[in-house]
Amino acid sequence: EVQLVESGGGLVQAGGSLRLSCAASGFTFDDYAIGWFRQAPGKEREGVSCISSSDGSTYYADSVKGRFTISRDNAKNTVYLQMNSLKPEDTAVYYCAADSADICGLPWDYEYWGQGTQVTVSS
Repeated sequence: EVQLVESGGGLVQAGGSLRLSCAASGFTFDDYAIGWFRQAPGKEREGVSCISSSDGSTYYADSVKGRFTISRDNAKNTVYLQMNSLKPEDTAVYYCAADSADICGLPWDYEYWGQGTQVTVSS
């Protein structure tokens, strides 16, 4: 069974850090781009970051560029999102997703999704 399982969320103060993990199973992880998305209450789901499988290219939303870093460890079938200098506006449920087309595109491009992990940043 295909699974993507996020972990590492929690409650932190503004300026703090968290590292999210996305552990994948049941598909050829090495062939998929893995993206991170987030959805805050009352807002649309937005792309946060993505890392391709073919060349390791990375994408970051402007709102997180310079603060977040995405990486992948194919040997562990895991993608990480290191989040530093967190702001209250980063508060959201964070989801990882997998895209067989390896294009780091829009949400509809992603075939598999995790259940999400809550990140709450207090002021």
